Formats: sequence, C-alpha cells, structure tokens
Amino acid sequence: MIKTAIVILNWNTRNHLETFLPFLTKYSQGTDVEIWMADNASTDDSVSFVSAHYPGIKLLQLDKNYGFAEGYNRALQQIEAKYYILLNSDIEVTENWVNPLINLLENNSSIAACMPKLRSYYNRDYFEYAGAAGGFIDKLGYPFCKGRIFDTIEKDEGQYDGTNEVFWATGACMAVKADIFHRIGGFYAYFFAHQEEIDFCWRLQNSGLKVYCTSDSVVYHLGGGTLPKSNPHKTFLNFRNNHVLLYRNLPRKKWLKLLPIRLILDGIAALVFLTGSQPLELWAVLKAHFVFYNYLLKYRVPLLPSKLKLSLIYHKSILYQYYILKKKKFSDL
Repeated sequence: MIKTAIVILNWNTRNHLETFLPFLTKYSQGTDVEIWMADNASTDDSVSFVSAHYPGIKLLQLDKNYGFAEGYNRALQQIEAKYYILLNSDIEVTENWVNPLINLLENNSSIAACMPKLRSYYNRDYFEYAGAAGGFIDKLGYPFCKGRIFDTIEKDEGQYDGTNEVFWATGACMAVKADIFHRIGGFYAYFFAHQEEIDFCWRLQNSGLKVYCTSDSVVYHLGGGTLPKSNPHKTFLNFRNNHVLLYRNLPRKKWLKLLPIRLILDGIAALVFLTGSQPLELWAVLKAHFVFYNYLLKYRVPLLPSKLKLSLIYHKSILYQYYILKKKKFSDL
C-alpha cells in the first residue's frame, strides 16, 4: 500500500490540467507518493490528455458526474493509501508542499485532516477565497476564514502563519488519514458540491478529532474552476447545503432555536438579490429552502448530545461584526 495518494477529482477541466499538472508532477516526486486523477465522466478530452502526456498519473474513470462529494467517495474506495491529499485541478502547488501536511498527520494521533495555506493564483500576495489560512464558522452557521471574511480578502503578510487548529479545511486541498475518512463515512453525498468539507470536518470534531492548517505548505488556487462565483446553481447549493449542514451537526435544540433566525436572514439575502437585479439568485435562495424542507421530511439524522460543545465555533455573529461593526479582518474579531 502506498503511503500518500494525491487525488484530483476532475470534471471537464482539461485547460486547468494542462496549466497545473507540470507543477504537481515536478513538486510531488517520491517513491511513496502516487498521483491519481479520478474523472467524473468528463465530456472534454481530459482523460485522453492525461493519458497521453502524463503516463505516470493513474487514471480512474467514473461512469457519471457524481459531484465533488460522492465522486471522491467512489474514487477513494478504489485507492489504497495511508493518507489522501484531495486536490483541485486548478491549484498550483509549490516545492515541498506535501511533506508538511503528511508529517502533521503522521506525528499527531488526534489530527485527522489538515490543509496548506491558500494564496490567490492571480493576486499572489493575497489569500484565496476558498480556504485562505483555515476555515471557521460562526454561531449562525456562516463560514469564514483566517484571511477572508465574506468578500474581503486580506494580503498575506505572515499574520496568520504557523500550525494551528481550525474548524474546517478546504476541499480544494485537504490531507486526510485514509482510515478515518472511510471510518466516518467520507463526504455526505447529498451535498453534491459546496460545504461538504465543512460537514466532514465538523463530524471529525464531533468524533473527538482535530483539523489543522499549516503555513509550512503553500499552494496557489485559481478558484471557480467548475462553477463561477456568481452562478444561481452555486447559490442554491450554498444555501441548501448550509441548512443541511446545521441540521446534521448541531444538537437538535440548538438547531431549532437557530432555524427561525436563519429564515429571516435568508429572506433578507433574497431581497438583496432582488434589489440588485439578480432575480435568478433570488429564485435560487427560494428553491434552496423548498428543497431543504423536503429534506427534513425525507431524512432523519441521529440526535447529537445536547451538551456537545465546540470551542472553535465563533460565538458571535460574523454578519454583525462585518456589516455593523465594520470588522473586515480576522485579526479584528
């Protein structure tokens, strides 16, 4: 069994593969490292391109597009390794990016998953939206990062460097212990894409395990490789999945108290989309709610202990801190 499997889940990103695979193959050398591409039934020439130009990369072809969550679940069931590194196809890795992640997992029995520091591919001195220097979540369920709160992205001046515990690691580049990934059931397939890594990391913590970010490993993320940032389907997935996330991971009494507050806040968000002449985004929010209510009727999740406490949940409202108190940086919180 190989020690580390770097696994790219691809769907129609041949252009990214051409751009970023040279960095990956150059900086991921080692006798105990394998690079895999699991393809979600792409309709472009991704598979033939990799097969022709990168014969050292192992290919795994899925029969349809299962999305990020189930796509990785199905792929990793077929890959034997001690550690997995899940890697987006639109990431530029750097020299010695693998070892800090694997060493962190190998030397700490309580750490189940970790991530590198993510910088922007285009604005290389700045953090990248989808992870930055590690993810967190506030008491109302809104995710944010060290180095990125909502749309404010900080310049990386080393202010968050170090190896520190975080609430969630980005799915764009996450290292995880393979046995634990399978033991807790991998990603929740219902999510399809977006926030499945937060759900995964939350379940790790509910199981007594930890998630870390280390700045000793740095990668550059393009972002928006599959769905652009402004996209109604992406809006739908984010709103729907966030409600499912909270329902699955909060003790039921806490979730019931939170739900009416979130309904009001989501209504305000929908009105903002409407006043901003974004009717498709408005309908995406409404659709997300109707689908979530249907989810409540169809699915039941185990009740969590009422005294479950996670110290890494930000105990204030990030909305209030950001929009009312104008605290735009993580260090201001």
